[in-house]
Amino acid sequence: MEGPVMRAVDRLVPGMSTVTRYLRYHSMYAAIAAHAEQNAWDSIACRRSVRRSEVLLAALQHHAGTDLEWLAHGVDRVRRYCGEELELARAADEEQLSQSYSPRRWGFWDQYGGPAMVLGTVDVRDGALRPGRHLCPAEVRELFAPLLSLAGRDVVSFADLETAGQAAPGVPCPAERKWLTEVLTATHSGGTHVPGDWEASDRTRRATLRILGRAIDLRGHEGYGYQETLRSAVAFGEEATTDPVLATIPETAGWRGVLLRHYSVGAWRRLWAALVAGVGSKDGEADRSAEELRDWLADQAPDADVRRTLDDLPPLKGAEGQLLPVERCILAQGAQLPMTNVLLLMVGALRSREGHLPADVRAVFLGRQRQWAEFLDPTWVDGLINDYLDRRVGDLAARLVDDMLAQSRRVALAKLRTDPATGGLKIFSRLHLRNERYFKTGDEGDSDLGTRIPQLGFFAEQLGLFTVRDSCHTVTAEGRRILETNP
Repeated sequence: MEGPVMRAVDRLVPGMSTVTRYLRYHSMYAAIAAHAEQNAWDSIACRRSVRRSEVLLAALQHHAGTDLEWLAHGVDRVRRYCGEELELARAADEEQLSQSYSPRRWGFWDQYGGPAMVLGTVDVRDGALRPGRHLCPAEVRELFAPLLSLAGRDVVSFADLETAGQAAPGVPCPAERKWLTEVLTATHSGGTHVPGDWEASDRTRRATLRILGRAIDLRGHEGYGYQETLRSAVAFGEEATTDPVLATIPETAGWRGVLLRHYSVGAWRRLWAALVAGVGSKDGEADRSAEELRDWLADQAPDADVRRTLDDLPPLKGAEGQLLPVERCILAQGAQLPMTNVLLLMVGALRSREGHLPADVRAVFLGRQRQWAEFLDPTWVDGLINDYLDRRVGDLAARLVDDMLAQSRRVALAKLRTDPATGGLKIFSRLHLRNERYFKTGDEGDSDLGTRIPQLGFFAEQLGLFTVRDSCHTVTAEGRRILETNP
């Protein structure tokens, strides 16, 4: 269900993740890698430096009381170690991980490591951090030198901590900004892009940044966030094929397919979360049979057949063939309403039909690994629509519940593992079946799958390529020059 969007996002936004926040961390890890190579550190020494540097970064923000849009990673847990001095060794304890600032062995490098290696700012050899293909500049290494020096101590006074204040989370310094702008936008000094000098992942990331920048030029005044601004310019209307910038970037079609399919994925996630939310635990009285769960959704369906419901949908295309934002109109009725999400699935099915989308867009929209319909994909839903066309919408809704339960079972069995603690089998699922009745061990998340576009936009803000004023996004003059967003 989620695979096609996740695979396409991996391809279209290389070097980004949904959990990375600050460019400052990328700079810090690159400085650590350079220091590690210079001092021949092994993986153990690198891990200690990473953990202690992350604690110091969080302590800097806590001590300064800086009010940023996003807090430094781990700052809430680091506070407990900030008494008269920073108890650095205890905060970064590598043995008692649950008592430290992070339960992960490598701290937040676990989140940044993959993207950093794709970006080429850090490499890992024999488990140790080493410089990547884009070497950390001397000025950036100097920026972190005081912090890395303090990382060798077990206890750090706040007076000494202030000596590393230039490394605190915030606006990148000029050398840092110049270097990371070149890395993220695949340009050389002066903002020149020479395609042959960069890897395919670099060129793709640049293409996505250019698409986002052009979308902001066209639609940034509408007051949406980065993702919805991109959707306005690329998913709907005609600009994806008529705009002199967007139409020349091959990845534009990919983003149109991803952002349209994203609606169906979100609808399935919200439907499943709502279904599980209505089921009780194994010790309660709110366990549910499959029939009760079918009735839960069917009872919320309109008193109409599927054919009439389809006829009542707003047109999916305009007179000139441009895609209209029907999904936005439906979501305006309330994203948490189960029938809103059923309607979104129906719209996704209609968009999957041959001829509705251009071939290159449809290929990404379907995102198949096989040539035929995959379970729960839009063409699967379209097949159900054809089967239930003259039946009540409630019947279709009940069938969707059966399909969700069946998919949950398939996924759970695919993840079946032996539990080393008990020797028995462990099922990774929150919904379980016992005596023909379902109970849950926890709720499911209903948030939308990340596209990494918000993170990419925030990175571009930190580099001074984009800016936000009065809730409207704009591309700076430097951003237009480097990303070549002017026609």
